[in-house]
Amino acid sequence: MSPTERMREYYETLRQGDPLSQFFAESPRIVKCGISERLIGYEAVSDGLNEQTRTTDDWVVESYDLSVTDRGQYAWFGDVVRMAWTDTETGVENDFLSRWSGAMERPDDEWVFVEMHVSRSVGRDGQAQPVETADSDSSNPDTPSEGV
Repeated sequence: MSPTERMREYYETLRQGDPLSQFFAESPRIVKCGISERLIGYEAVSDGLNEQTRTTDDWVVESYDLSVTDRGQYAWFGDVVRMAWTDTETGVENDFLSRWSGAMERPDDEWVFVEMHVSRSVGRDGQAQPVETADSDSSNPDTPSEGV
């Protein structure tokens, strides 16, 4: 499986509401930054992802500009992703574009994240800002461009 395929598998697992910690390296040095948190170490990342799975539902994950560079045992990625979900505790529905970037490694046969950063563009006024894509055509989700 390529790192691009692994990214797509992560997105699909998120959509399905299935556990996500299997996608991360079991290391105390991994880092995952989400929209509202910064988690360091596999235990913290796993706990955070389990809480996310427990308290959210109805995920929409649409990739608009996936770019992955594969260097054998290491890879890095960037993407613009529409994320939408329902908070099951409050009933609040979220829906916005986000920026994703990070790094992966392949210690064995499977790619795992060693760093992931997901952010939302916010202007000085606190309002969400549009995220530009390489082709400026956000009408075609899940059409990746793959680096070599």
